Amino acid sequence: MTSRTYDTIVIGSGPAGEGAAMKLAKAGQRVAVVEVHDAVGGGCTHWGTIPSKALRHSIQMLADYRRNPLFQHTQHQIEAAFPDLLRAADTIINEQVRTRYRYYQRNRVEVVFGRARFLDPQRIEVQRPGGIAEQLQARHFVIATGSRPYQPDDVDFSHPCVYDSDSILALQYTPRSMTIYGAGVIGCEYASIMAALDVKVNLVNTRDRLLSFLDDEITDALGYHLRQQGVVIRHNETYSYVETRDDGIVLHCASGKKFKTDILLWANGRTGNTHELALDAIGLTANTRGQIEVNKSYQTTHPHIYAVGDVAGPPALASASYDQGRFVGAHIADGSCDWTLIEEFPTGIYTVPEISSIGRSERELTALQIPYEVAQADFKSIARAQITGHTVGMLKLLFHRETLEILGIHCFGEQAAEIIHIGQAIMSQPGAGNNLRYFTETTFNYPTMAEAYRVAALNGLNRLF
Repeated sequence: MTSRTYDTIVIGSGPAGEGAAMKLAKAGQRVAVVEVHDAVGGGCTHWGTIPSKALRHSIQMLADYRRNPLFQHTQHQIEAAFPDLLRAADTIINEQVRTRYRYYQRNRVEVVFGRARFLDPQRIEVQRPGGIAEQLQARHFVIATGSRPYQPDDVDFSHPCVYDSDSILALQYTPRSMTIYGAGVIGCEYASIMAALDVKVNLVNTRDRLLSFLDDEITDALGYHLRQQGVVIRHNETYSYVETRDDGIVLHCASGKKFKTDILLWANGRTGNTHELALDAIGLTANTRGQIEVNKSYQTTHPHIYAVGDVAGPPALASASYDQGRFVGAHIADGSCDWTLIEEFPTGIYTVPEISSIGRSERELTALQIPYEVAQADFKSIARAQITGHTVGMLKLLFHRETLEILGIHCFGEQAAEIIHIGQAIMSQPGAGNNLRYFTETTFNYPTMAEAYRVAALNGLNRLF
């Protein structure tokens, strides 16, 4: 059996693994990345962020076309089935894979395709395609294997009408109806996507409101617009069992409610991909969700073995995972890191319309008894939104009444995930640099969506007395 030695071996080529590998390679280390699938990019590129957002974009373009008065005479002639829209995402995925692979080649990072498992704290075995096995050893390891949809044992995911957020991307037809169990980020995104295709959607939420980590006003707006699209939302429901039939599925809830639809999308949680790593061989144990406990430097109980991204637990966002990977790469290369990961990072939720937020919500500020005020701009009054026809939504700034420090930013509407970064940059300024007046004392291009910051800031200042 062959054996090769590296400075660091990264297991997984998603955002976290890529971030670590690039940082280490630029520090002059000999790095190998082990990828279990036949292409780099991880779940983010192949089953998660990229395909679902490409799908959402295609559906948004279709909706924009149908809404545009210029095409009223042909709008009903355009029909798009779910598989057609998915094919549009294939081009993007392939280009992402080519781009990421060029990064590895350019930085002389060796990519090893195969399934990795630990033999001891310094060695792994990689089962290559075709049954060939080889041993790799290194001074440091970075576990960045990502996560997969959680599948309870009592749900038959082999049934052709039962899907999770990975397998739904292989759906070969547009269903007439579907039930989504789980109203987290993935559940809400797919509810809005499928509703835009005129699919009758039941969104079954295990909690008392949608996306409870967001500002209440934003989630209220999301719920309203989902219902406007025809989505039926049921809160505080837990499943009892799933009945599979030849003509669809029936989700039985503990409350006695039943939901019969063509398909079921199970979107209730994710599990870290640690089950095949043979962690017991090195004395590590993952929790019930497949996650590995780490310290603030993302080190496991073996200081030379790190875990980043979804396998290290929340926030399990592609953006944060990449930064964690870079942080760990610097820690390994230098023995320490002269920068820290930001505590306030934006969330982007690609429903229709989009949601993005950073900082505190009204509920949190009220609980902390912080004197705050609200600055708000409705998109219906923004010229750029009127031009594009995307007038649904708002920008909401929460700021301290006395210091004018921006405490939270919440955006609901088209381009929300882009708009949020302007406010994020100001929030990150030290001392008096974080001030609402910045938006009233600078000049924005006109017409732009960014102008909403000026409108909101003036609205907020007018509320003071």
